[in-house]
Amino acid sequence: MHFEVRKVVTTIEELRIEGGKPAAVPITMVGVAYVIKNPWAGQGFVENLRPEITAGCSELGEQMVAKVLAHFPSGDAIEAYGKAAVIGLDGEIEHASGIIHTLRFGNHYRDAVNAKSFLSFTNKRGPAGTSIQIPMMHKDDAGFRSHYITLEMHIEDAPAADEIIVVLGGSDGGRAHPRIGNRYLDMEEIAAEEAANKVQN
Repeated sequence: MHFEVRKVVTTIEELRIEGGKPAAVPITMVGVAYVIKNPWAGQGFVENLRPEITAGCSELGEQMVAKVLAHFPSGDAIEAYGKAAVIGLDGEIEHASGIIHTLRFGNHYRDAVNAKSFLSFTNKRGPAGTSIQIPMMHKDDAGFRSHYITLEMHIEDAPAADEIIVVLGGSDGGRAHPRIGNRYLDMEEIAAEEAANKVQN
């Protein structure tokens, strides 16, 4: 692999009870983090990030997707997904974005789970041990609010100042007891209200 990987950290969360009420089935969320050496560290401002992106992002994405899928029966079992990157204090946010916001990286995940929607994401800078939030949404429809979920994790010794944490997250369900509807219901209600107001006026 083009990127130097110092360690791989996996977080698995199985939710069984929410709000005092058992979930119909346990909901499993998995986060896989690769701690890599920032390939642009120590070079000052680098104008062109493409050579490193082209050389390493596809293989990194492929390996990380395989790690996530190992915790599910198949890619079809994953309903919600997302990604994140945390750059060390000596790096630029653009360095973190350069890894995860590429087709070479993300398409491996989309293809593996037969997804239609884009991968939700966070980019941030922080010291070792900083909180990592992996926002997820339904892999086929961004309007399903039931699958707006976040997996949180941290790594005590990462990122170092010259490192990047690259993360993929997956879940076999949404929130345990979703009750707020989706954006399509909102649109219908708003349209009905507007129609009623026109009639009254």
